[in-house]
Amino acid sequence: MFDRIKEDIANILQKDPAARTRLEVCLCYPGLHALVMHRWANLAWRGGYHTWARFISQLARALTGIEIHPGATVGRRVFIDHGMGVVIGETAEIGDDCTIYQGVTLGGVALNKGKRHPTLEQGVIVGAGAQVLGPFAVGAGAKIGSNAVVTKPVPAGATAVGNPARIMVAQDDIARERAANQMGFSAYGVSSQSDDPLSKALHGLIDQAIAQQSRIEQLEQALLKAGLECAAPDTASDKAQLAKLNKWVDD
Repeated sequence: MFDRIKEDIANILQKDPAARTRLEVCLCYPGLHALVMHRWANLAWRGGYHTWARFISQLARALTGIEIHPGATVGRRVFIDHGMGVVIGETAEIGDDCTIYQGVTLGGVALNKGKRHPTLEQGVIVGAGAQVLGPFAVGAGAKIGSNAVVTKPVPAGATAVGNPARIMVAQDDIARERAANQMGFSAYGVSSQSDDPLSKALHGLIDQAIAQQSRIEQLEQALLKAGLECAAPDTASDKAQLAKLNKWVDD
């Protein structure tokens, strides 16, 4: 127990630049207090003392503003920063090295007695006010943006933003940016994290262009194998059109 507490304190000192001393962390970090009391409650829960376990969890809620059901599974070096308003359901599972900010809910959307709350794998970061609802997994190293509402699995390393959450995979963003640069298109004002309808439409067009370019390259290879050569297109008019498009987007 004391080794886990020392580990939690060291983790907070590493992740929070506002934390100055071990004593300050022990006295002033409700996330640490809530985790220690959860371990007591979870021990009682697993021992069959469900009422006492719930009482301890509610006492922790009153003292810290953080509600962790005693049946929830919480890994090592979990950091609940600020923590006010955090709610973690009974069948939730939180892996090692996760970070959870204030106002987060790891909740359920079903009334069955089985698994109904999410699983956060190792190293997940959940931003302030995010709602993660349902019995699915959020992959290792994934990030959930502030105030996102997530109701479906998030792949490892991906980012979920918005309501309802959109899943952004790093490889897709890299391919999209590369294609935009090849076309001479400036992505100014159309970042992947924007909810603007124009941004979404332009990203859809870029994704379609990526797919078409891949198909064209396959057709060219097939023609070359058949002994036919494809003349290079005149791109002057295309560049003029792209210049107009960039000016239109920037305006």
